[in-house]
Formats: sequence, C-alpha cells, structure tokens
Amino acid sequence: MGRAEAEIFVKEQIESNFIFVFSMTFCPYCTMAKKALDAVNATYTVLEIEDRVDCEDIQDVLEDMTGARTVPRVFINRKFIGGGTDLKMLHENGELEKLVKSS
Repeated sequence: MGRAEAEIFVKEQIESNFIFVFSMTFCPYCTMAKKALDAVNATYTVLEIEDRVDCEDIQDVLEDMTGARTVPRVFINRKFIGGGTDLKMLHENGELEKLVKSS
C-alpha cells in the first residue's frame, strides 16, 4: 500500500467512526488516551498500527493532517482532538465527556 492508499484509508476510518484512535499497543500515551475514553464510557474504535505494512504511510498522513506523526492521534466527530496528554487533560476538566456525548 502506498501513500495515496494510506490517505484514503485514514480518511475513511475518521469519517466512518464517531471516535477513532490511531494507536500502538506498547505506547504509554496511547494507553493514557484509551483510559481517558474508558473513564467516560466512550465507545470508540482503535487501530493498532505498529504491525501494519503501511504504518509509516499512515503516520505520514497523520502528520500532514495533525502536525505530528506520533500516536495516539484521536479524532472525535471527524475532528482531531489530540494525543494522550490532551485526552487526559480533557477528561480531568470535564470536557472529554461533553465531546463524546455530542453525537
């Protein structure tokens, strides 16, 4: 899969899932983001990208879209929300629950 295919794939995932998380299983910030979503009983879809052949392409597309290629990259209602620290902060100040309930 090339860069163009990865871009289509990434956009399709964001479009078709109210909450979508690009993640890696071993990443502590990804765990932080998922724990914040779990804490507000959010239903979300996660894609663990580290073993995918298009991992690098996906990260390049995410960098173009969000300004960083690191994971997690969390999208709620097609909008980029942030990474692990961002979600933890949003949970702590009560904003995350409002975002996940806005469907």
